Amino acid sequence: MSTQGRPSSESTDAAASGLNPPQQEAVATLAGPLLVLAGAGTGKTRVVTFRIANLIRHGTAPDRILAVTFTNKAAGEMRERIGHLLGGRRTKRGASRDGEPTPVIGTFHSHCVGILRRHAKAIGYPAKFTIYDRSDQESLARAVLRDLRLPGTALSPPDMLGIIGNWKNASVLPAAAAGTARTDKEHLAAAAYRRYQEGLRIRCAMDFDDLLLNTETLLGQEPDVLAEESGRFDHVLVDEYQDTNGSQYRIIRGLALGHRNLCVVGDDDQSIYGWRGADVTHILNFRKDWPDAKMIQLEANYRSTGSILRMANTLIAYNTDRYGKTLQPHLPEGPRPRILQFKDELEEAKVVVAEIGRLINQQHRQPRDFAILFRTNEQPRLFEVELRKADLPYVLMGSQSFFDRREIRDILAYLKWIDQPDDEVSLLRVINTPPRGLGPQTVKLLIERAVNRGEPVWRVMNDLSAIQDLPVPARRGIEDLRAILQDIGDQMTRGPMAEATQSLLTRTRYADELQRLYEDPQERESRAASLEEVTNAVAAYQQRNPEGNLGGFLSEIALAGREMGSEKDKAAAKNAIWLLTMHAAKGLEFPIVYLVGLEDGLLPHGRALKSGEEKDIAEERRLCYVGVTRAQEVLTLSMALTRMKWGKPRPTTPSRFLYELTGKADNPNRHRRPTGRRV
Repeated sequence: MSTQGRPSSESTDAAASGLNPPQQEAVATLAGPLLVLAGAGTGKTRVVTFRIANLIRHGTAPDRILAVTFTNKAAGEMRERIGHLLGGRRTKRGASRDGEPTPVIGTFHSHCVGILRRHAKAIGYPAKFTIYDRSDQESLARAVLRDLRLPGTALSPPDMLGIIGNWKNASVLPAAAAGTARTDKEHLAAAAYRRYQEGLRIRCAMDFDDLLLNTETLLGQEPDVLAEESGRFDHVLVDEYQDTNGSQYRIIRGLALGHRNLCVVGDDDQSIYGWRGADVTHILNFRKDWPDAKMIQLEANYRSTGSILRMANTLIAYNTDRYGKTLQPHLPEGPRPRILQFKDELEEAKVVVAEIGRLINQQHRQPRDFAILFRTNEQPRLFEVELRKADLPYVLMGSQSFFDRREIRDILAYLKWIDQPDDEVSLLRVINTPPRGLGPQTVKLLIERAVNRGEPVWRVMNDLSAIQDLPVPARRGIEDLRAILQDIGDQMTRGPMAEATQSLLTRTRYADELQRLYEDPQERESRAASLEEVTNAVAAYQQRNPEGNLGGFLSEIALAGREMGSEKDKAAAKNAIWLLTMHAAKGLEFPIVYLVGLEDGLLPHGRALKSGEEKDIAEERRLCYVGVTRAQEVLTLSMALTRMKWGKPRPTTPSRFLYELTGKADNPNRHRRPTGRRV
């Protein structure tokens, strides 16, 4: 165990060079509960990585340090920076290639996967469970709704999964769901929730939300497991703590309660994910949960000009429940942010795009210097039209993911089924892809027999007595699948997994399927190149993880598919104008930002206005604050006086945030210093 006293106020060694005094204090505090309030652009990641390196320099074993964040991209950057600080040592999840122990750095979900792989049997799951992505979930949801005889108009699969996801984020189990249901759809979803969870368990699968909920359940019900998992580490660090939901909060509390060396870093003013379960009170109440906690505020902003920060500080001061921090500019004053008013949304798009074009052509700005931020996914359409007319390159965040392409989903389904044959959703996706004599009627018959026997479909297909009456082509197709499962499964464990993946593509004749589906040679070539990328991804995984297996690769893909990190990396590599929502822009920065559509109903969103709840307006205000603080040099805010609704122009109301940003609204908090406590 680490024995450092608390706090270490000495000036740190060379590790802290270049840090300002509050950053140095955070790096030098080596034990006990610590809350680092890191405002936008204040060097949060730098502080976290320097602190981990300093813990190691002061004698903490690297593998006794757990650092948890929300995205693989953030975790990867943290590993790279720490490795550099420690003299080039490779920092990964566990040990470096040369066998030296390293800090365990990863996302909440990846750490939970590790815990569940070790202990899932304690809650009735095999260690080799499958992680279902959105498409897999919707397939299962459709089956559940069909069994319940609920028409699609009553409850659609996306609606069902959205309601169940909200319950899981709030740690509501199936037995308690009916008691929390308020609307007709929620009552229907409560009935479906139990069957959905039973379906997952039968298929040896968990969805993304289960990774947290089942870990919370496991640690809460099994004291020995909690003792083992919390005993693995002497220090726990959590990045973006303001984004934690109830399960994450309780998991971290359980892992840190024994040694109490918990450092959380975050910004209550950037808590913008309440709609997916994040609870800002976790960071606001940190000192109530940990009474001996030390708090350090980082307020020196190295990103934005003084005029932009003054506007951001003015806006966020209208929120009541927050810590009293004010961003201080490190950069010069810069030009004042502009507020532009247009007659309609078409003029807004035309003028903004024309201005960007002039700046690129006349002032030699690069397209990547510009970002157009909006509140809803519907807003960018007109901007896309104008950008195309002007022949300006752009990237729209949120377009189809590589892993959502049909051929990629097919091959990943094969790999999931090979890893876990009872994964019924994956099996049914590939059972006749490419065609092998197992048509819809045969598959329907197999499913009926599986339901009657209470067994997964693959077990029925392996029972000769259950398939002897099937047509000869169907029995041959089943034999073909058995051979693929046996041969490719063996190859996966014996040799390089990339070669086994290539063998799978050959055995299934998937290239012939592409020939059948796509007439355009260029389309076929593009799809074939995507399949090659799957093989490349498997090879890259095994290169990074020499001891890794197929299940590990599939887990990594499932977790990566839930975030936009890789998409942002691809966008950053292009010299193009960014179009993205304010939610997607968090963590990014741009020299020139256009914040468009500042109208009541858009920002703040109509749902927040309709609820009438101050907490909902406060989150919308934080979202606007995040948008403003993305700008480094130039900020433009705009609104349209009319906007089309149902085919007719309707007058709009300027966003209340426009008045607050400029200090023109009455601020009830101007004489009150925020306490950070819930009122």
